[in-house]
Amino acid sequence: MDQRTGEVSVATPALRVLLILAHPRGSASLCGAMLDAYSRGARKAGCEVRELELARTRFDRDVTTPSPRDQVLEADLVAAKTAIEWADHIVFVYPTWWGTYPALLKAFLDRILVPGWAFEDISGGTGFEGLLDGRTAELITTMDTPGPVYSFLYRAPGRHAMAAATLGFCGIAVTRHTRFGPVKGSTEQQRIRWIDEAERLGGRLANGPRSRLQRLWQHVRPWLSALRLQFYPMTFLAFWLGALTAAAGGGIDPVRFWLGYAVLFAIEAATVFSNDLLDAGSDSRNQNWGPFNGGSRVLQGGILTAGSLLRGARLALTVAIGLTIVLTATAAQPAVLGLFFAASALLALGYTMPPLRLSYRTLGEVDVAVTHSFLAILAGHLFQNGAIGDPVPWILGAPLFLSILPSIILSGVPDRDADMAVGKRTIAVRFGIRGAFAVSAGLALAALIAMVAVEALVRPGTYGWVVPVLVAVHGLVLARECRRQWRRPADARRIDVTMIVALTYLMWFCVVPLWTVSG
Repeated sequence: MDQRTGEVSVATPALRVLLILAHPRGSASLCGAMLDAYSRGARKAGCEVRELELARTRFDRDVTTPSPRDQVLEADLVAAKTAIEWADHIVFVYPTWWGTYPALLKAFLDRILVPGWAFEDISGGTGFEGLLDGRTAELITTMDTPGPVYSFLYRAPGRHAMAAATLGFCGIAVTRHTRFGPVKGSTEQQRIRWIDEAERLGGRLANGPRSRLQRLWQHVRPWLSALRLQFYPMTFLAFWLGALTAAAGGGIDPVRFWLGYAVLFAIEAATVFSNDLLDAGSDSRNQNWGPFNGGSRVLQGGILTAGSLLRGARLALTVAIGLTIVLTATAAQPAVLGLFFAASALLALGYTMPPLRLSYRTLGEVDVAVTHSFLAILAGHLFQNGAIGDPVPWILGAPLFLSILPSIILSGVPDRDADMAVGKRTIAVRFGIRGAFAVSAGLALAALIAMVAVEALVRPGTYGWVVPVLVAVHGLVLARECRRQWRRPADARRIDVTMIVALTYLMWFCVVPLWTVSG
């Protein structure tokens, strides 16, 4: 109890730190002296510290079974495994040899980071999931190679091997890599300074294993994941195209442009947040999630809570409303702009939100295509005080609308089983996997026909005649992909290559008119 306030204080548990010395000469090496110094600093910082000297461990250095998990762990490896499970923060101290690390450390990692304990195979995402998440790690290395040569010429192969391909792969976040050297030719005074610096590094754990910037990034990164920023460039390009159609050679009003796009961005943010909330049942069942489908996974991974996402959606929608009020006050047609905003927000949020719940009525794909084509172009047009009756935004929106539909329909293929389980009636659910591929191929052809019609009959010079030929080739590739997938068993599955072909196909219908209109 705090004697001054009378409040009961809850002590923060001491950080549990595991120090792993991976120099083959063990404690007799410079790395050994650095580990001892780091240990002193960490203990002074109030950490619980355990040490593991790999040179003293006894285990078979080779994986001799088809899978590392099938090889019986020796007693020293069992103890090391227990220590890793105990630790919050793991510090590896080792020399850099041939750009990476000694064979002793490689053998240790080969044997102990076994599937089922350090990572597991999954059907979604990258195909693998780290199981040691929640832990951090730190690398302290010595080397003879000059730092700039190691970093810029060799591109730090040892750091990448440890931080990304090994520890990061298993879910352990490497927060710091400190290099000391060149050791060859160093003086005793230099080595003493390095040892003192190692003690200071240990002392920094009083504030945790992450720097202030890293702690800030910990809070920001989940929201960037929730935003799913990979889908925003398409909306931005369509919005920009619409703004150019209103400018008509007179120049874009930059203030209205960026405030208008902020409105669109906020609506899209509110939409993806609400989709994650309302699609949580489907996403949690989905075994085929990936970069193009299955939601952001922030709820399923426990990165953000449902309450946080709900507050984020409300904040985004509040920002969108506030900025729209500001823009409407100075608009040439305030009533039109206000009604347009209301319709846009209703359609965007109505993808999953009641009462519309369009994705549950086989209208979700059309909804997404409308909001990312007609509405995005019209938003740019109207925020620049263009007239809603101007035919140009509608003309440019039609081929874009058709070109977007294949990618949206195909994104429902991996989700089919999960969506069906919660009652979502996507096109892949209603018409089946093969039906989704057939419809997508037909719509890709329809988009090409619309492009040719606009160029030949409505607005010559929008696409030219070379671009439709290139689009036809791209469309043929997409159709062949759909045909190849159609011939496979009608199972829900990842179709990443097909999705990339479909997503790049739609770019022709936005980037090319953006180029011609701006010229």
